Amino acid sequence: MKLFLILSAAICALYLISIKPRICRRPDYTPFLKYLYAHRGLHNMKKDDTPPLPENSYSAIKRAAEMGYGIEFDVHLTKDNIPVVFHDDTLNRICGVKGYLKDYTFEELRQFRLLGTDEKIPSFEEILKVVDGRVPLIIEYKVEKNARQLCSICNRILSDYKGLYCIESFHPLAVRWYKTHRPDIVRGQLSDYFTAQKLRLSHFLLSHLIGNCYASPDFVAYNCKYQNELSRIICRRLYRSLSVAWTVRSQEELEHVSKSFDLFIFEGFIPSIQ
Repeated sequence: MKLFLILSAAICALYLISIKPRICRRPDYTPFLKYLYAHRGLHNMKKDDTPPLPENSYSAIKRAAEMGYGIEFDVHLTKDNIPVVFHDDTLNRICGVKGYLKDYTFEELRQFRLLGTDEKIPSFEEILKVVDGRVPLIIEYKVEKNARQLCSICNRILSDYKGLYCIESFHPLAVRWYKTHRPDIVRGQLSDYFTAQKLRLSHFLLSHLIGNCYASPDFVAYNCKYQNELSRIICRRLYRSLSVAWTVRSQEELEHVSKSFDLFIFEGFIPSIQ
């Protein structure tokens, strides 16, 4: 019995260490708490919307900035290493074109249109210019096998940006890059309850934030449908880590998860409170 208790205590200790976010020398993230964040900008593609605003488009992000919302958006690298704002790995859903974004140069991508509108895939620099520091940004890095390259290129561009921003990624290597090279920047680990869908070990570990200590994120951004996931709760309550909800899709859902998270990314409605 004594051995069992010792082993149990050791396993619990290892678990708590493995999910530990950054707890020392955290940057000040209180300015981020004053905003709600528009998921991929204030996009709207319903039938009667005029004009239609595709997700991650220049116009959707401009609209969010003008209305005073923080903005969450995604960044990929093109074939010629230009950061662009786009969500999917492939072009089919948004551009109606076969193939992977990474296999096209920036100029080639500019020939395509977003969801049948006149909007083009915007560059990262274009988006930073239109926001111009008016509202804070949550920048999600879309990483395949290019974490170092993507982080270093975007970091060079962001070095001249005067506005408030933080970064996040599902890939721990991108979060780790910021731990090593830019510890002054607020960084976040994205996650979801992947074990509800997949059985890979990597998905299990990420679902439960096991290995969090490797990148030491300042916040955990979690699918708000799974607000009761234990590791997320421990990070928020025990380690006092910032907890971000994605993606809230109604006013009712916002009110439902309001006590479980600290910061909220929304889509498909205009929140009644800011």
